[in-house]
Amino acid sequence: MSKFKKIDTIGIIRGTGIVPVFYNADLELTKKVVKACYDGGIRAFEFTNRGDGAHIVFKDLMPFVRAECPEMALGAGTILEPATAALYIQLGADFIVSPSLNPEVARLCNRRGVPYSPGCGTVTEICNAMELGCDLVKVFPAGTVGGPAFVKNILAPLPWAMIMCTGAVEPTEENLTAWAKSGVTAVGMGSKLFPKEVLAKGDWAAVSELCRKSLAWFGK
Repeated sequence: MSKFKKIDTIGIIRGTGIVPVFYNADLELTKKVVKACYDGGIRAFEFTNRGDGAHIVFKDLMPFVRAECPEMALGAGTILEPATAALYIQLGADFIVSPSLNPEVARLCNRRGVPYSPGCGTVTEICNAMELGCDLVKVFPAGTVGGPAFVKNILAPLPWAMIMCTGAVEPTEENLTAWAKSGVTAVGMGSKLFPKEVLAKGDWAAVSELCRKSLAWFGK
């Protein structure tokens, strides 16, 4: 079961602004990545369902996060259908993220009081997602559909919308400042927050520092 109430999880994501997106089959490596992000000020983390047995890693990761990163909301990403969403919710997921909109997943998450952020690429999809109770809607792939300008244009007729963008987000001052100025609620950031050479060296301090810089550039 989720540690946080739905409204509190959304508040955590809004407050931190940057949600790392990560998958690795190595549990111990994943623990170190999550802790490095937490030490760098991150308070929401998306573990993606992208490999065989990913839910097993998530299951074993959850107690570590609860003990070592008590203020962190740990969510599951790349969730495409309700059965998988139910599995991760049963394992304690604080939020569910998808690259697409699935009404059945929305209903399931609402029933369990867990935020669902579906991937949308048009105004119609965003409105449909909000009608289904998705408070924080993911725009994906954000760079392809128009980047920060797309978000700014969306928020003109929909100023009440909360948008989380994933895709084309980079840990640089120029990039994160542009996203922040667009009015986006949060951004999801993947591999560029975890350079392969940094992970290979186990330089967790470097990951923490890049998180700190990214939060400052995003204005959090």
